[in-house]
Amino acid sequence: MKTRVIFTLLLLISLGHIRAADLFVEAESFSNKGGWVVDQQFMDLMGSPYLLAHGMGVPVDDAYTEVTFPEKGEYYVYVRTYNWTSPWKKGEGPGKFSLSVGGKKMTSPLGAEGSAWIWQIAGKVSVKNLKTVIKLHDLTGFDGRCDAIYFTTEEGKVPPSDIKGLEAFRRTALGLPDEAPVAGQYDLVVVGGGIAGISAAVSAARLGCKVALINDRPVLGGNNSSEIRVHLGGRIEAGPYKELGNLQKEFGPTRGGNAQPGDYYEDDKKSELVANEKNITLFSNYRAIGVQMDGQKIRSVIAKHIETGKEQSFEAPLFSDCTGDGTIGYLAGADYRMGREARDEFGESTAPEKADKMTMGASVQWYSVDDKKPSPFPTFSYGVEFNDKNSEKVMMGEWTWETGMNYDQIRDFERIRDYGLLVVYSNWSYLKNGMKENSQYRNRKLGWVAYVSGKRESRRLMGDYILKEDDIRKHVVHEDGTAASTWTIDLHYPDPANTANFPDKEFKSIAKHIEIYPYPIPYRCLYSRNVDNLFMAGRNISVTHVALGTVRVMRTTGMMGEVVGMAASLCKKYHVTPRGVYRSYLNDLKGLMKEGVGKKGLPNNQQYNEGGTLKNKPVVK
Repeated sequence: MKTRVIFTLLLLISLGHIRAADLFVEAESFSNKGGWVVDQQFMDLMGSPYLLAHGMGVPVDDAYTEVTFPEKGEYYVYVRTYNWTSPWKKGEGPGKFSLSVGGKKMTSPLGAEGSAWIWQIAGKVSVKNLKTVIKLHDLTGFDGRCDAIYFTTEEGKVPPSDIKGLEAFRRTALGLPDEAPVAGQYDLVVVGGGIAGISAAVSAARLGCKVALINDRPVLGGNNSSEIRVHLGGRIEAGPYKELGNLQKEFGPTRGGNAQPGDYYEDDKKSELVANEKNITLFSNYRAIGVQMDGQKIRSVIAKHIETGKEQSFEAPLFSDCTGDGTIGYLAGADYRMGREARDEFGESTAPEKADKMTMGASVQWYSVDDKKPSPFPTFSYGVEFNDKNSEKVMMGEWTWETGMNYDQIRDFERIRDYGLLVVYSNWSYLKNGMKENSQYRNRKLGWVAYVSGKRESRRLMGDYILKEDDIRKHVVHEDGTAASTWTIDLHYPDPANTANFPDKEFKSIAKHIEIYPYPIPYRCLYSRNVDNLFMAGRNISVTHVALGTVRVMRTTGMMGEVVGMAASLCKKYHVTPRGVYRSYLNDLKGLMKEGVGKKGLPNNQQYNEGGTLKNKPVVK
């Protein structure tokens, strides 16, 4: 018997079938993340959330976790990482970090070579204890990133680099099931926890729907959260349904301002509102990654936890896409548009003569603080050079620091966000280290720089009606008008002065405004024309690029969410689709909009950033 075992072992060795011992570790699953943060924004592009060392030029605390190796021995170590400044400068980048295994520091630096997400060799380690602590050591504070770590006893065995191959490898390595377990049965699944998503969920819940609210960040609020810090805009108590917007009084921050300290945005108020609704189950840190269809209807949405990798399936007769990017609609095959329509298509005088892919950009906001003593900042120069003529001599940057207008806000989004970081650090480095007369900056340090970028525009999902410029400017009345848009038609363009200094590398924007009279958004813009059970609320509704300029501010998108929640309750009550509400139960919807779902009698605490161009009569230009 012993001879047979040895013979079999020798045979396997001779055939090359000895299986390597290996261990795959997702960085975002580390039990102690130290000063590193989880970034999920680009997992659709590069395959996974990752850990980001966002220290604004100061190395962050180590991230660490204990792992269990399958056996003792010599392991080759690979780290999936990205040299994030490589689009602008070849050579070593600033996002440097190192890895230690059981107290032994591996080859350094990681994260500073190549020009794409790669598996970088970190060296070889001898594992003597099956339970071992591994650590990530940030070396610069400049946004080093680590997706995963792979240990193998087989030399040259590296996980796939292509996204599909890597996903299959991950599932096998982590033992993920082929089918996600069902999280529960709901009347409505709302994906996206920004102002529109919160409003849709609460509205539906108060009208008797059982709601799952899926949000891919640890805090609610989207652009109005402490992570992005954009204040609310637009007016409530306007248009034909004055009770729409009352809900915003319950959770909207009472202070305005972009790029302000985090407490301005009152994350806790939003969380408490949702937690107090017994019909809502909140799934924080879950990102929707797939849908399952029954013909033209969504059967379920699959969502993955951004730290544990756990997947769940959410089933419901109705879904609302409040992702901003129209992610659920896109995955479900919904008709959508992206970019600017040609002037002649809808007769829009503000549109360009020819259609193009240009969108409004995304903002990486930031501010500095007085450190009361000289505060150094490392020299940072990675392909975008600043000088006395072209530098921005400011102590903060808000919405005008806008990037990516001429890039794809979905496919190129990591590059867009990274460019926002690049110019903030590069400009600040010049002010601190290059400018001769810089006494006003010597005691200042970066107090906050957003790493979650604030988007304005990407996919727009098409409904039974596409709102256009003439509807708004000529105040065309539609029988299914709902929440009133009150903001100007506010479209952003590259700042000409910034273009002159940084041709094709702009990072500043200007806004052009067209005054409007409060305009009720047609209900037909709030549901998909070809996915039968899909609502949408937010900047991804059925509008042209020009019309998006007025509907996209957050008090307006919040009121859209209220309307969607109301319509969902009617779908449940009458067993109809969103389109069925328009065809047969529009008067019921009007009754709900007249009544509202917010608490009665609350004072209007939302009177900041309302927009200064509201008129008392329609404006036709």
